[in-house]
Amino acid sequence: MKNLYVGNLPHSTTEPELRGLFEAHGAVERVSIVTDRETGRARGFAFVEMTNAGEADKAVAALNGTELGGRALKINEAKPKTDAPRGGGGQRFGGGGGGGSRDDYQGHARQPREPRW
Repeated sequence: MKNLYVGNLPHSTTEPELRGLFEAHGAVERVSIVTDRETGRARGFAFVEMTNAGEADKAVAALNGTELGGRALKINEAKPKTDAPRGGGGQRFGGGGGGGSRDDYQGHARQPREPRW
């Protein structure tokens, strides 16, 4: 079993279309096109899980750089999430308890600022 990353996909690509492209090189277990959580629109990349690692390697060699919908595909072995730490994940700026106004300093008087010149 080998999981492949397929990048630079046209946003109009469908799962059956992608499955057909890879099935020409071997058995495809799963195809998942990554979509935006808010809009539901395809984000331009997908993951294709192939049953046989050898067939997956052949598919990468044959399809990487080929065009689909006018875009050159970028295909390689998918890296596990733990290998690629993402910046900005988890807690957002400002911590918890937001919702207060800019001048909400829990009862402390706001100190005047020095002029900038």
